[in-house]
Amino acid sequence: MVKWTNKMESKLRTPNAELRTNSGIPVKTVYTPQDLQGCDYLKDIGFPGQYPFLRGVYPTMYRGKLWTMRQYAGFASVSESNRRYRYLLEHGETGLSVAFDLPTQLGLDSDNPIAHDEVGKVGVPISSLEDMELLFKDIPLDKVSVSMTINASAVMLLAMYIVIAEKRGIPISNLRGTIQNDILKEYVARGNFIYPIEPSMRLATDIIVYCRHHMPKWNSISISGYHIREAGATAVQELAFTFANAIAYVKSVLEKGLDVDEFCNRLSFFFAVHMDFFEEIAKFRAARRIWAKLMKERFGAKKLESCMLRFHIHTGGVCLTSQQPENNIVRVALQAMAAVLGGTQSLHTCSYDEALALPSEHAVMLALRTQQVIATETGVPNTVDPLGGSYYVESLTNELENRVWKLLDEIESMGGAISAISKGYMQEEIQKSAFAYQKEIEAGERIIVGVNAFIGERQEIPQILHIDPEIKKEQIRRLNELKKKRSNKKVRTSLESLQNAAKGFDLSSAEGKENLMPFIIDCVRNYATLGEICNTLKSVFGAYTL
Repeated sequence: MVKWTNKMESKLRTPNAELRTNSGIPVKTVYTPQDLQGCDYLKDIGFPGQYPFLRGVYPTMYRGKLWTMRQYAGFASVSESNRRYRYLLEHGETGLSVAFDLPTQLGLDSDNPIAHDEVGKVGVPISSLEDMELLFKDIPLDKVSVSMTINASAVMLLAMYIVIAEKRGIPISNLRGTIQNDILKEYVARGNFIYPIEPSMRLATDIIVYCRHHMPKWNSISISGYHIREAGATAVQELAFTFANAIAYVKSVLEKGLDVDEFCNRLSFFFAVHMDFFEEIAKFRAARRIWAKLMKERFGAKKLESCMLRFHIHTGGVCLTSQQPENNIVRVALQAMAAVLGGTQSLHTCSYDEALALPSEHAVMLALRTQQVIATETGVPNTVDPLGGSYYVESLTNELENRVWKLLDEIESMGGAISAISKGYMQEEIQKSAFAYQKEIEAGERIIVGVNAFIGERQEIPQILHIDPEIKKEQIRRLNELKKKRSNKKVRTSLESLQNAAKGFDLSSAEGKENLMPFIIDCVRNYATLGEICNTLKSVFGAYTL
Protein backbone atom coordinates (compact mmCIF):
# COMPACT_ATOMS: atom_id res chain seq x y z
CA MET A 1 0.00 0.00 0.00
CA VAL A 2 1.29 3.46 -0.94
CA LYS A 3 0.41 6.37 1.32
CA TRP A 4 -0.71 9.44 -0.62
CA THR A 5 1.62 12.40 -0.06
CA ASN A 6 1.98 15.95 -1.36
CA LYS A 7 5.18 14.80 -3.04
CA MET A 8 3.25 12.19 -5.05
CA GLU A 9 0.63 14.77 -6.05
CA SER A 10 3.37 17.11 -7.18
CA LYS A 11 4.97 14.35 -9.24
CA LEU A 12 1.72 13.38 -10.95
CA ARG A 13 0.09 16.79 -11.42
CA THR A 14 2.85 19.28 -12.33
CA PRO A 15 2.10 21.14 -15.60
CA ASN A 16 5.16 19.64 -17.29
CA ALA A 17 4.56 16.05 -16.11
CA GLU A 18 4.49 13.47 -18.89
CA LEU A 19 0.96 12.11 -18.79
CA ARG A 20 -0.30 9.23 -20.90
CA THR A 21 -3.54 7.35 -21.45
CA ASN A 22 -3.86 3.81 -20.16
CA SER A 23 -2.66 2.64 -23.59
CA GLY A 24 0.47 4.76 -23.34
CA ILE A 25 -0.64 7.53 -25.72
CA PRO A 26 0.93 10.87 -24.66
CA VAL A 27 -1.61 13.48 -23.52
CA LYS A 28 -0.82 17.12 -24.27
CA THR A 29 -1.75 20.00 -21.98
CA VAL A 30 -4.10 21.45 -24.57
CA TYR A 31 -5.30 20.49 -28.05
CA THR A 32 -5.87 22.85 -30.97
CA PRO A 33 -6.88 22.59 -34.64
CA GLN A 34 -3.20 21.95 -35.38
CA ASP A 35 -3.63 18.49 -33.87
CA LEU A 36 -6.13 17.64 -36.60
CA GLN A 37 -4.09 18.74 -39.61
CA GLY A 38 -4.74 16.50 -42.56
CA CYS A 39 -8.08 15.39 -41.14
CA ASP A 40 -10.99 15.87 -43.53
CA TYR A 41 -13.99 16.38 -41.25
CA LEU A 42 -16.65 15.45 -43.76
CA LYS A 43 -14.75 12.44 -45.07
CA ASP A 44 -13.07 11.11 -41.94
CA ILE A 45 -15.58 12.21 -39.30
CA GLY A 46 -18.75 12.56 -41.31
CA PHE A 47 -22.24 12.11 -39.91
CA PRO A 48 -23.89 9.40 -37.82
CA GLY A 49 -25.58 6.69 -39.83
CA GLN A 50 -23.18 7.22 -42.73
CA TYR A 51 -20.00 5.36 -43.67
CA PRO A 52 -17.55 5.05 -41.93
CA PHE A 53 -19.89 5.40 -38.92
CA LEU A 54 -17.34 7.12 -36.69
CA ARG A 55 -20.11 9.15 -35.04
CA GLY A 56 -22.62 6.32 -34.66
CA VAL A 57 -24.26 3.57 -36.66
CA TYR A 58 -27.71 5.20 -36.76
CA PRO A 59 -28.59 8.76 -37.85
CA THR A 60 -30.56 9.67 -34.72
CA MET A 61 -29.03 7.19 -32.24
CA TYR A 62 -30.67 7.56 -28.79
CA ARG A 63 -33.13 10.23 -29.92
CA GLY A 64 -34.93 7.42 -31.72
CA LYS A 65 -34.21 4.49 -29.40
CA LEU A 66 -32.20 4.13 -26.22
CA TRP A 67 -29.54 1.47 -25.84
CA THR A 68 -30.68 -1.93 -24.54
CA MET A 69 -30.27 -2.02 -20.77
CA ARG A 70 -29.03 -5.39 -19.59
CA GLN A 71 -27.88 -6.80 -16.27
CA TYR A 72 -25.70 -9.89 -16.47
CA ALA A 73 -27.20 -12.41 -14.06
CA GLY A 74 -27.17 -16.09 -13.17
CA PHE A 75 -27.48 -17.84 -9.82
CA ALA A 76 -26.90 -21.26 -8.33
CA SER A 77 -30.40 -22.42 -9.18
CA VAL A 78 -32.43 -22.06 -12.34
CA SER A 79 -35.51 -21.08 -10.35
CA GLU A 80 -33.69 -18.25 -8.54
CA SER A 81 -32.19 -17.04 -11.83
CA ASN A 82 -35.63 -17.06 -13.40
CA ARG A 83 -36.97 -15.01 -10.50
CA ARG A 84 -34.16 -12.44 -10.90
CA TYR A 85 -34.81 -12.14 -14.65
CA ARG A 86 -38.49 -11.50 -14.12
CA TYR A 87 -37.68 -8.99 -11.36
CA LEU A 88 -35.35 -7.05 -13.64
CA LEU A 89 -37.85 -7.02 -16.51
CA GLU A 90 -40.54 -5.73 -14.15
CA HIS A 91 -38.23 -2.85 -13.12
CA GLY A 92 -37.34 -1.61 -16.57
CA GLU A 93 -34.60 -3.84 -17.92
CA THR A 94 -35.02 -4.20 -21.68
CA GLY A 95 -32.88 -7.28 -22.35
CA LEU A 96 -31.72 -10.36 -20.47
CA SER A 97 -28.09 -11.38 -20.17
CA VAL A 98 -27.47 -14.91 -18.90
CA ALA A 99 -24.42 -15.90 -16.86
CA PHE A 100 -23.65 -19.64 -16.84
CA ASP A 101 -21.61 -21.45 -14.23
CA LEU A 102 -18.14 -22.77 -15.00
CA PRO A 103 -19.13 -26.44 -15.56
CA THR A 104 -21.74 -25.35 -18.12
CA GLN A 105 -19.13 -23.23 -19.88
CA LEU A 106 -16.84 -26.26 -20.05
CA GLY A 107 -19.49 -28.71 -21.21
CA LEU A 108 -19.74 -30.58 -17.90
CA ASP A 109 -22.98 -31.82 -16.35
CA SER A 110 -23.62 -30.79 -12.75
CA ASP A 111 -23.15 -34.38 -11.55
CA ASN A 112 -19.68 -34.68 -13.08
CA PRO A 113 -17.12 -35.20 -10.27
CA ILE A 114 -14.85 -32.63 -11.91
CA ALA A 115 -17.62 -30.04 -11.53
CA HIS A 116 -18.23 -30.78 -7.85
CA ASP A 117 -16.88 -27.55 -6.32
CA GLU A 118 -18.01 -25.17 -9.07
CA VAL A 119 -21.70 -25.91 -9.64
CA GLY A 120 -23.63 -22.63 -9.48
CA LYS A 121 -20.68 -20.59 -8.22
CA VAL A 122 -20.40 -17.96 -10.97
CA GLY A 123 -23.68 -18.42 -12.80
CA VAL A 124 -26.58 -20.70 -13.45
CA PRO A 125 -25.97 -24.44 -14.04
CA ILE A 126 -27.54 -25.87 -17.19
CA SER A 127 -27.21 -29.60 -17.80
CA SER A 128 -30.23 -30.27 -19.99
CA LEU A 129 -33.21 -28.86 -21.86
CA GLU A 130 -35.23 -29.30 -18.68
CA ASP A 131 -32.96 -26.81 -16.86
CA MET A 132 -33.29 -24.35 -19.72
CA GLU A 133 -37.08 -24.67 -19.69
CA LEU A 134 -37.15 -23.77 -16.01
CA LEU A 135 -34.70 -20.91 -16.56
CA PHE A 136 -37.01 -19.20 -19.06
CA LYS A 137 -40.33 -20.15 -17.50
CA ASP A 138 -42.97 -17.41 -18.00
CA ILE A 139 -40.53 -15.23 -19.95
CA PRO A 140 -41.88 -14.24 -23.39
CA LEU A 141 -39.06 -15.27 -25.70
CA ASP A 142 -40.75 -13.65 -28.70
CA LYS A 143 -40.78 -10.27 -26.93
CA VAL A 144 -37.47 -10.17 -25.02
CA SER A 145 -33.94 -9.97 -26.40
CA VAL A 146 -31.76 -12.59 -24.68
CA SER A 147 -27.97 -12.56 -24.60
CA MET A 148 -26.15 -15.75 -23.61
CA THR A 149 -22.51 -15.46 -22.56
CA ILE A 150 -21.35 -18.93 -23.60
CA ASN A 151 -18.61 -20.04 -25.96
CA ALA A 152 -17.13 -23.55 -25.97
CA SER A 153 -20.59 -25.07 -25.39
CA ALA A 154 -22.50 -22.33 -27.23
CA VAL A 155 -23.89 -24.65 -29.88
CA MET A 156 -25.62 -26.78 -27.21
CA LEU A 157 -27.11 -23.83 -25.30
CA LEU A 158 -28.42 -22.23 -28.49
CA ALA A 159 -29.94 -25.58 -29.48
CA MET A 160 -31.77 -25.70 -26.13
CA TYR A 161 -33.10 -22.17 -26.62
CA ILE A 162 -34.32 -23.10 -30.10
CA VAL A 163 -36.14 -26.20 -28.85
CA ILE A 164 -37.86 -24.22 -26.07
CA ALA A 165 -39.17 -21.78 -28.69
CA GLU A 166 -40.37 -24.67 -30.87
CA LYS A 167 -42.22 -26.27 -27.94
CA ARG A 168 -43.97 -22.96 -27.25
CA GLY A 169 -44.96 -22.55 -30.89
CA ILE A 170 -42.69 -19.54 -31.43
CA PRO A 171 -41.07 -19.40 -34.89
CA ILE A 172 -37.31 -19.32 -34.33
CA SER A 173 -37.13 -16.70 -37.07
CA ASN A 174 -38.73 -14.31 -34.57
CA LEU A 175 -36.16 -14.83 -31.82
CA ARG A 176 -34.01 -11.82 -30.96
CA GLY A 177 -30.78 -11.96 -29.02
CA THR A 178 -27.13 -12.91 -29.07
CA ILE A 179 -25.02 -15.99 -28.46
CA GLN A 180 -21.44 -15.03 -27.62
CA ASN A 181 -19.89 -17.94 -29.54
CA ASP A 182 -16.43 -16.34 -29.60
CA ILE A 183 -14.12 -19.28 -28.98
CA LEU A 184 -10.87 -17.65 -30.11
CA LYS A 185 -10.74 -15.26 -27.18
CA GLU A 186 -10.97 -18.27 -24.86
CA TYR A 187 -7.57 -19.42 -26.06
CA VAL A 188 -6.28 -15.85 -25.66
CA ALA A 189 -7.73 -14.65 -22.38
CA ARG A 190 -10.10 -16.93 -20.45
CA GLY A 191 -9.09 -20.56 -20.94
CA ASN A 192 -12.65 -21.95 -21.06
CA PHE A 193 -12.21 -24.15 -24.11
CA ILE A 194 -13.08 -27.80 -24.76
CA TYR A 195 -11.84 -28.82 -28.23
CA PRO A 196 -8.78 -27.90 -30.31
CA ILE A 197 -8.93 -24.60 -32.20
CA GLU A 198 -9.86 -26.01 -35.63
CA PRO A 199 -12.99 -27.99 -34.65
CA SER A 200 -13.98 -25.20 -32.28
CA MET A 201 -13.91 -22.81 -35.23
CA ARG A 202 -16.06 -25.31 -37.14
CA LEU A 203 -18.72 -25.21 -34.42
CA ALA A 204 -18.65 -21.41 -34.21
CA THR A 205 -18.99 -21.18 -37.98
CA ASP A 206 -21.85 -23.70 -38.02
CA ILE A 207 -23.80 -21.44 -35.66
CA ILE A 208 -23.25 -18.40 -37.88
CA VAL A 209 -24.32 -20.28 -41.01
CA TYR A 210 -27.36 -21.86 -39.31
CA CYS A 211 -28.55 -18.52 -37.94
CA ARG A 212 -28.12 -16.92 -41.35
CA HIS A 213 -30.63 -19.39 -42.79
CA HIS A 214 -33.04 -19.82 -39.88
CA MET A 215 -32.70 -16.98 -37.35
CA PRO A 216 -32.34 -13.68 -39.23
CA LYS A 217 -32.91 -11.51 -36.12
CA TRP A 218 -30.34 -13.34 -34.01
CA ASN A 219 -26.74 -12.16 -33.53
CA SER A 220 -24.86 -15.38 -34.23
CA ILE A 221 -21.62 -14.28 -32.59
CA SER A 222 -20.52 -11.56 -30.20
CA ILE A 223 -16.83 -11.09 -30.87
CA SER A 224 -15.41 -10.17 -27.52
CA GLY A 225 -12.75 -7.69 -26.61
CA TYR A 226 -14.12 -7.53 -23.09
CA HIS A 227 -12.35 -10.61 -21.77
CA ILE A 228 -9.16 -9.63 -23.57
CA ARG A 229 -9.25 -6.25 -21.82
CA GLU A 230 -10.13 -7.77 -18.45
CA ALA A 231 -7.10 -10.07 -18.77
CA GLY A 232 -4.84 -7.02 -18.88
CA ALA A 233 -4.81 -5.74 -22.47
CA THR A 234 -4.66 -2.04 -23.27
CA ALA A 235 -7.45 -0.34 -25.20
CA VAL A 236 -5.35 -0.59 -28.38
CA GLN A 237 -4.72 -4.31 -27.87
CA GLU A 238 -8.38 -4.87 -27.07
CA LEU A 239 -9.43 -3.53 -30.46
CA ALA A 240 -6.59 -5.06 -32.47
CA PHE A 241 -6.91 -8.58 -31.05
CA THR A 242 -10.71 -8.49 -31.28
CA PHE A 243 -10.69 -7.41 -34.91
CA ALA A 244 -8.00 -9.97 -35.76
CA ASN A 245 -10.31 -12.66 -34.35
CA ALA A 246 -13.24 -11.17 -36.26
CA ILE A 247 -11.29 -11.40 -39.51
CA ALA A 248 -10.70 -15.11 -38.81
CA TYR A 249 -14.44 -15.72 -38.31
CA VAL A 250 -15.39 -13.84 -41.46
CA LYS A 251 -12.87 -15.84 -43.48
CA SER A 252 -14.19 -19.10 -42.04
CA VAL A 253 -17.78 -18.30 -43.01
CA LEU A 254 -16.74 -17.14 -46.48
CA GLU A 255 -15.10 -20.54 -46.97
CA LYS A 256 -18.54 -22.08 -46.38
CA GLY A 257 -19.79 -20.32 -49.51
CA LEU A 258 -21.74 -17.41 -48.03
CA ASP A 259 -21.32 -13.90 -49.40
CA VAL A 260 -20.06 -11.31 -46.94
CA ASP A 261 -23.30 -9.32 -47.20
CA GLU A 262 -25.34 -12.39 -46.29
CA PHE A 263 -24.16 -12.67 -42.70
CA CYS A 264 -22.03 -9.74 -41.54
CA ASN A 265 -25.01 -7.64 -40.53
CA ARG A 266 -25.64 -10.14 -37.71
CA LEU A 267 -22.10 -10.09 -36.33
CA SER A 268 -21.95 -8.13 -33.09
CA PHE A 269 -19.16 -7.11 -30.75
CA PHE A 270 -18.61 -6.94 -27.02
CA PHE A 271 -16.20 -4.45 -25.46
CA ALA A 272 -15.12 -3.33 -22.01
CA VAL A 273 -15.23 0.22 -20.75
CA HIS A 274 -12.58 1.12 -18.18
CA MET A 275 -11.63 4.25 -16.27
CA ASP A 276 -9.69 6.39 -18.78
CA PHE A 277 -12.81 8.34 -19.72
CA PHE A 278 -11.79 10.03 -22.97
CA GLU A 279 -9.68 7.14 -24.23
CA GLU A 280 -12.64 4.79 -23.87
CA ILE A 281 -14.94 7.14 -25.79
CA ALA A 282 -12.32 7.54 -28.51
CA LYS A 283 -11.83 3.77 -28.59
CA PHE A 284 -15.47 3.12 -29.48
CA ARG A 285 -15.45 5.82 -32.14
CA ALA A 286 -12.24 4.46 -33.68
CA ALA A 287 -13.61 0.91 -33.56
CA ARG A 288 -16.56 1.81 -35.77
CA ARG A 289 -14.33 3.38 -38.41
CA ILE A 290 -11.85 0.49 -38.37
CA TRP A 291 -14.57 -2.13 -38.82
CA ALA A 292 -16.27 -0.18 -41.59
CA LYS A 293 -12.98 0.06 -43.50
CA LEU A 294 -12.21 -3.63 -42.94
CA MET A 295 -15.56 -4.75 -44.27
CA LYS A 296 -15.64 -2.44 -47.27
CA GLU A 297 -12.01 -2.32 -48.32
CA ARG A 298 -10.81 -5.80 -47.35
CA PHE A 299 -13.91 -7.97 -47.74
CA GLY A 300 -15.76 -5.98 -50.39
CA ALA A 301 -19.00 -5.52 -48.46
CA LYS A 302 -21.55 -3.59 -50.52
CA LYS A 303 -24.36 -3.16 -47.99
CA LEU A 304 -24.06 -0.44 -45.37
CA GLU A 305 -25.44 -2.82 -42.74
CA SER A 306 -22.41 -5.07 -43.24
CA CYS A 307 -20.09 -2.20 -42.34
CA MET A 308 -21.88 -1.20 -39.14
CA LEU A 309 -20.11 -2.07 -35.90
CA ARG A 310 -22.86 -2.83 -33.38
CA PHE A 311 -21.64 -3.57 -29.89
CA HIS A 312 -22.54 -4.33 -26.30
CA ILE A 313 -20.50 -2.81 -23.49
CA HIS A 314 -19.88 -4.21 -20.03
CA THR A 315 -18.39 -1.90 -17.44
CA GLY A 316 -15.01 -3.06 -16.18
CA GLY A 317 -15.16 -5.92 -13.72
CA VAL A 318 -11.45 -5.64 -12.94
CA CYS A 319 -11.94 -1.96 -12.13
CA LEU A 320 -14.10 -2.90 -9.14
CA THR A 321 -12.38 -3.03 -5.77
CA SER A 322 -13.23 -5.04 -2.68
CA GLN A 323 -11.73 -2.24 -0.62
CA GLN A 324 -14.21 0.60 -0.14
CA PRO A 325 -16.74 -1.13 -2.43
CA GLU A 326 -19.10 1.86 -2.47
CA ASN A 327 -16.49 3.69 -4.57
CA ASN A 328 -17.47 1.26 -7.32
CA ILE A 329 -20.81 3.07 -7.66
CA VAL A 330 -18.93 6.14 -8.89
CA ARG A 331 -16.65 4.10 -11.15
CA VAL A 332 -19.56 2.33 -12.81
CA ALA A 333 -21.48 5.57 -13.37
CA LEU A 334 -18.49 7.18 -15.10
CA GLN A 335 -17.85 4.10 -17.22
CA ALA A 336 -21.52 3.91 -18.21
CA MET A 337 -21.44 7.56 -19.23
CA ALA A 338 -18.37 6.90 -21.40
CA ALA A 339 -20.17 3.95 -23.02
CA VAL A 340 -23.16 6.13 -23.90
CA LEU A 341 -20.99 8.97 -25.18
CA GLY A 342 -19.15 6.35 -27.24
CA GLY A 343 -22.38 5.18 -28.89
CA THR A 344 -23.07 1.70 -27.53
CA GLN A 345 -26.13 -0.30 -28.60
CA SER A 346 -26.36 -2.30 -25.37
CA LEU A 347 -24.96 -1.83 -21.87
CA HIS A 348 -24.43 -3.78 -18.67
CA THR A 349 -23.49 -1.88 -15.55
CA CYS A 350 -21.63 -3.81 -12.86
CA SER A 351 -23.01 -3.94 -9.34
CA TYR A 352 -20.81 -2.33 -6.69
CA ASP A 353 -20.52 -5.55 -4.66
CA GLU A 354 -19.35 -7.79 -7.51
CA ALA A 355 -15.74 -7.73 -6.30
CA LEU A 356 -17.02 -9.63 -3.26
CA ALA A 357 -19.65 -12.07 -4.56
CA LEU A 358 -22.55 -12.50 -6.96
CA PRO A 359 -24.42 -9.18 -6.83
CA SER A 360 -27.19 -8.61 -4.32
CA GLU A 361 -30.64 -7.55 -5.46
CA HIS A 362 -30.12 -4.06 -4.01
CA ALA A 363 -26.82 -3.61 -5.85
CA VAL A 364 -28.26 -4.84 -9.15
CA MET A 365 -31.13 -2.41 -8.91
CA LEU A 366 -28.73 0.48 -8.23
CA ALA A 367 -26.69 -0.54 -11.28
CA LEU A 368 -29.81 -0.55 -13.46
CA ARG A 369 -30.93 2.80 -12.04
CA THR A 370 -27.52 4.21 -13.03
CA GLN A 371 -28.35 3.57 -16.68
CA GLN A 372 -31.86 4.94 -16.29
CA VAL A 373 -30.58 8.18 -14.72
CA ILE A 374 -28.14 8.68 -17.61
CA ALA A 375 -30.94 7.98 -20.07
CA THR A 376 -33.58 10.26 -18.59
CA GLU A 377 -31.93 12.97 -16.47
CA THR A 378 -28.58 14.00 -17.96
CA GLY A 379 -29.58 15.13 -21.44
CA VAL A 380 -26.60 13.21 -22.86
CA PRO A 381 -28.73 11.04 -25.21
CA ASN A 382 -30.43 14.10 -26.71
CA THR A 383 -27.79 14.69 -29.38
CA VAL A 384 -25.64 12.27 -31.33
CA ASP A 385 -21.90 12.06 -30.61
CA PRO A 386 -21.82 15.24 -28.47
CA LEU A 387 -18.01 15.09 -28.20
CA GLY A 388 -17.53 14.90 -31.97
CA GLY A 389 -15.26 17.69 -33.15
CA SER A 390 -13.41 17.97 -29.84
CA TYR A 391 -9.77 18.53 -30.70
CA TYR A 392 -8.69 16.09 -28.01
CA VAL A 393 -11.26 13.38 -28.72
CA GLU A 394 -10.71 13.48 -32.47
CA SER A 395 -6.93 13.46 -32.08
CA LEU A 396 -7.12 10.57 -29.63
CA THR A 397 -9.51 8.69 -31.93
CA ASN A 398 -7.07 9.04 -34.84
CA GLU A 399 -4.07 7.95 -32.77
CA LEU A 400 -5.90 4.91 -31.39
CA GLU A 401 -6.93 3.89 -34.89
CA ASN A 402 -3.39 4.24 -36.25
CA ARG A 403 -2.00 2.07 -33.45
CA VAL A 404 -4.68 -0.59 -33.96
CA TRP A 405 -3.92 -0.83 -37.70
CA LYS A 406 -0.24 -1.26 -36.90
CA LEU A 407 -0.99 -4.17 -34.56
CA LEU A 408 -3.38 -5.73 -37.07
CA ASP A 409 -0.66 -5.61 -39.72
CA GLU A 410 1.72 -7.33 -37.31
CA ILE A 411 -0.79 -10.12 -36.65
CA GLU A 412 -1.47 -10.47 -40.35
CA SER A 413 2.26 -10.92 -40.98
CA MET A 414 2.15 -13.92 -38.63
CA GLY A 415 -0.58 -15.54 -40.70
CA GLY A 416 -3.61 -14.13 -38.91
CA ALA A 417 -5.28 -14.55 -35.54
CA ILE A 418 -5.27 -18.35 -35.31
CA SER A 419 -1.57 -18.50 -36.08
CA ALA A 420 -0.83 -15.67 -33.62
CA ILE A 421 -2.82 -17.44 -30.91
CA SER A 422 -1.11 -20.76 -31.61
CA LYS A 423 2.28 -19.06 -31.26
CA GLY A 424 1.20 -17.46 -27.98
CA TYR A 425 1.72 -13.94 -29.32
CA MET A 426 -1.53 -12.38 -28.10
CA GLN A 427 -1.31 -14.12 -24.75
CA GLU A 428 2.24 -12.87 -24.16
CA GLU A 429 1.43 -9.28 -25.14
CA ILE A 430 -1.53 -9.21 -22.73
CA GLN A 431 0.63 -10.61 -19.94
CA LYS A 432 3.23 -7.88 -20.51
CA SER A 433 0.57 -5.16 -20.35
CA ALA A 434 -1.03 -6.64 -17.23
CA PHE A 435 2.34 -6.86 -15.49
CA ALA A 436 3.23 -3.28 -16.36
CA TYR A 437 -0.14 -2.06 -15.08
CA GLN A 438 0.25 -3.86 -11.75
CA LYS A 439 3.78 -2.51 -11.30
CA GLU A 440 2.45 1.03 -11.73
CA ILE A 441 -0.15 0.44 -9.02
CA GLU A 442 2.38 -1.02 -6.60
CA ALA A 443 4.79 1.87 -7.23
CA GLY A 444 2.06 4.45 -6.68
CA GLU A 445 2.40 5.69 -10.26
CA ARG A 446 -1.23 4.73 -10.92
CA ILE A 447 -3.71 5.65 -8.20
CA ILE A 448 -6.64 3.40 -7.31
CA VAL A 449 -8.72 5.24 -4.73
CA GLY A 450 -9.18 3.22 -1.56
CA VAL A 451 -6.56 0.66 -2.62
CA ASN A 452 -3.17 2.39 -2.77
CA ALA A 453 -4.22 5.92 -1.82
CA PHE A 454 -6.92 7.72 0.18
CA ILE A 455 -7.35 4.69 2.37
CA GLY A 456 -9.09 6.37 5.29
CA GLU A 457 -11.34 4.28 7.47
CA ARG A 458 -12.34 0.85 6.25
CA GLN A 459 -15.86 0.76 4.81
CA GLU A 460 -18.30 -1.72 6.20
CA ILE A 461 -18.55 -4.72 3.87
CA PRO A 462 -22.07 -4.93 2.43
CA GLN A 463 -24.16 -8.02 2.95
CA ILE A 464 -23.17 -10.44 0.23
CA LEU A 465 -24.93 -13.34 -1.42
CA HIS A 466 -24.13 -16.82 -0.15
CA ILE A 467 -24.96 -19.98 -2.08
CA ASP A 468 -26.95 -22.63 -0.25
CA PRO A 469 -25.17 -26.00 -0.74
CA GLU A 470 -28.58 -27.69 -0.90
CA ILE A 471 -29.16 -26.02 -4.27
CA LYS A 472 -26.46 -28.15 -5.89
CA LYS A 473 -27.98 -31.32 -4.42
CA GLU A 474 -31.36 -30.40 -5.89
CA GLN A 475 -29.79 -29.67 -9.28
CA ILE A 476 -28.14 -33.12 -9.35
CA ARG A 477 -31.31 -34.83 -8.10
CA ARG A 478 -33.36 -33.36 -10.98
CA LEU A 479 -30.68 -34.39 -13.46
CA ASN A 480 -30.76 -38.00 -12.22
CA GLU A 481 -34.56 -38.04 -12.43
CA LEU A 482 -34.40 -36.77 -16.01
CA LYS A 483 -32.07 -39.58 -17.06
CA LYS A 484 -34.56 -42.11 -15.67
CA LYS A 485 -37.70 -40.74 -17.32
CA ARG A 486 -36.40 -39.82 -20.79
CA SER A 487 -36.11 -42.30 -23.66
CA ASN A 488 -32.47 -43.35 -23.41
CA LYS A 489 -32.80 -45.25 -26.68
CA LYS A 490 -33.64 -42.01 -28.50
CA VAL A 491 -30.77 -40.31 -26.72
CA ARG A 492 -28.29 -42.95 -27.89
CA THR A 493 -29.59 -42.85 -31.46
CA SER A 494 -29.37 -39.07 -31.72
CA LEU A 495 -25.88 -39.02 -30.18
CA GLU A 496 -24.70 -41.66 -32.65
CA SER A 497 -26.05 -39.57 -35.52
CA LEU A 498 -24.18 -36.56 -34.19
CA GLN A 499 -20.98 -38.56 -33.87
CA ASN A 500 -21.23 -39.81 -37.46
CA ALA A 501 -21.85 -36.28 -38.74
CA ALA A 502 -18.90 -34.98 -36.75
CA LYS A 503 -16.65 -37.62 -38.29
CA GLY A 504 -17.16 -35.89 -41.61
CA PHE A 505 -14.94 -33.14 -40.25
CA ASP A 506 -11.47 -32.75 -41.75
CA LEU A 507 -9.21 -31.58 -38.89
CA SER A 508 -6.51 -30.42 -41.28
CA SER A 509 -8.69 -28.00 -43.24
CA ALA A 510 -11.49 -27.08 -40.78
CA GLU A 511 -13.97 -28.13 -43.44
CA GLY A 512 -17.05 -30.14 -42.57
CA LYS A 513 -19.48 -31.98 -44.79
CA GLU A 514 -22.53 -31.14 -42.70
CA ASN A 515 -23.63 -28.38 -40.37
CA LEU A 516 -23.79 -29.94 -36.91
CA MET A 517 -26.50 -27.65 -35.53
CA PRO A 518 -29.47 -29.78 -36.69
CA PHE A 519 -27.90 -32.91 -35.16
CA ILE A 520 -27.31 -31.17 -31.85
CA ILE A 521 -30.86 -29.79 -31.84
CA ASP A 522 -32.14 -33.35 -32.30
CA CYS A 523 -30.05 -34.52 -29.32
CA VAL A 524 -31.48 -31.72 -27.22
CA ARG A 525 -35.07 -32.58 -28.22
CA ASN A 526 -34.47 -36.04 -26.81
CA TYR A 527 -33.09 -34.55 -23.57
CA ALA A 528 -29.51 -35.61 -24.09
CA THR A 529 -27.49 -33.72 -21.52
CA LEU A 530 -24.91 -31.04 -22.17
CA GLY A 531 -22.13 -33.35 -21.00
CA GLU A 532 -23.29 -36.23 -23.19
CA ILE A 533 -23.31 -34.02 -26.29
CA CYS A 534 -19.93 -32.48 -25.49
CA ASN A 535 -18.36 -35.88 -24.81
CA THR A 536 -19.72 -37.22 -28.10
CA LEU A 537 -17.99 -34.42 -29.98
CA LYS A 538 -14.86 -34.82 -27.86
CA SER A 539 -14.67 -38.48 -28.94
CA VAL A 540 -14.20 -37.20 -32.49
CA PHE A 541 -12.46 -33.86 -32.08
CA GLY A 542 -10.30 -34.58 -29.05
CA ALA A 543 -9.62 -32.05 -26.29
CA TYR A 544 -7.43 -28.96 -26.30
CA THR A 545 -4.54 -28.94 -23.85
CA LEU A 546 -2.03 -26.21 -23.15
